Amino acid sequence: MNQATLHQLKVFEAAARHGSFTRAAEELFLTQPTISMQIKQLTKSVGLPLFEQVGKRLYLTEAGRELFATCRQIFETIAQFEMKVADLKGLKQGQLRLAVITTAKFFIPRLLGPFCQLYPGIDISLQVTNHEGILERMTSNLDDLYIMTQVPENIDVAYQQFLENPLVVLAPVNHSLANKKNIPIQDLNGEAFIMREPGSGTRRAVQKLFDENEVEVQVKLELGSNEAIKQGIIGGLGISVLSRHTLMSAADKEEITILDVEHFPIRRNWYFVYPSGKQLSIVASTYMDYLLDAVKQLDKETK
Repeated sequence: MNQATLHQLKVFEAAARHGSFTRAAEELFLTQPTISMQIKQLTKSVGLPLFEQVGKRLYLTEAGRELFATCRQIFETIAQFEMKVADLKGLKQGQLRLAVITTAKFFIPRLLGPFCQLYPGIDISLQVTNHEGILERMTSNLDDLYIMTQVPENIDVAYQQFLENPLVVLAPVNHSLANKKNIPIQDLNGEAFIMREPGSGTRRAVQKLFDENEVEVQVKLELGSNEAIKQGIIGGLGISVLSRHTLMSAADKEEITILDVEHFPIRRNWYFVYPSGKQLSIVASTYMDYLLDAVKQLDKETK
């Protein structure tokens, strides 16, 4: 490995992550022949094949898997060093990789703006996905911080609560149950419902409550977007259960109302989550501190 270069390791890591020389070339703005040549030279340095091709698919060999894990550790260590040096210089710069569940996109982006103004040297990558997608990314250690409402049970993680995330029943303002108080949850029996997609944490929480109270609703639509669900509610396609934080705009509040239903809101919380043993970067720690202060004002606005 004495002949291996950092550039070759970056090329290999990208090819291994994508399982494709072509996609690695696109990401690194290199030609495919250049990727192939770098991998060939690295393979010679290692002394064992790193990839094997079966049909059109590319797979890592055992040596390739070991090198891939090593590359992740090397790049993480280099990133930590760069940010520590920047901090010693009195600067906050580097990269912040965030992955958040779908509902968080209604408030996280608006809080990123002021953070970027405070620390213009920080580049931010924001990935939005559902609960299952977050778990996949966490298992692969692709991000610095994960923002979610349900702490994983089968992954060893560190976590910190930072904001309430109440789930409420939303309906169009002209719905027959609008303006009624203390609505029994059984009154939802037979209601046309718009549900989040399977795999959504919101859907699991809602279905659990309905099962406990023997409530059966008519699922008319399954949608993976909270924004699409809100438009469905406004269009009279049904009612739904979403985070109160999805009603951020004045326009939403004019056309959608929160029903006062028994057992609602479902009490949930937002958490910072990251794998146990992971050393948070200075940038990630700074963002956590910033967000803890910023959400105090956000919580006041949504109540």
